[in-house]
Amino acid sequence: MGRVYKYLSYGDRKRIESMWAIGHRPKEIAYDLGVHTATIYNELKRGNTGADDHNQRPAYSADVAERRLQDGFKRRGRRPAS
Repeated sequence: MGRVYKYLSYGDRKRIESMWAIGHRPKEIAYDLGVHTATIYNELKRGNTGADDHNQRPAYSADVAERRLQDGFKRRGRRPAS
């Protein structure tokens, strides 16, 4: 049986942002969203704002993560021949 892969939606990212802000651990967030824990760790890196939140953890922003994801999509594909 093959794996089913999906991208996190913007709503999923907002849910991660709210749960992370109130102090939930990545394992709890992953369980809530039905994804692997590594997915949450990767997403927390993608949305890192470079500051710390009130829990003294790296701050996460769903908007930053979505922007970085969309920028990555734009960079994909064939490059023009030089």
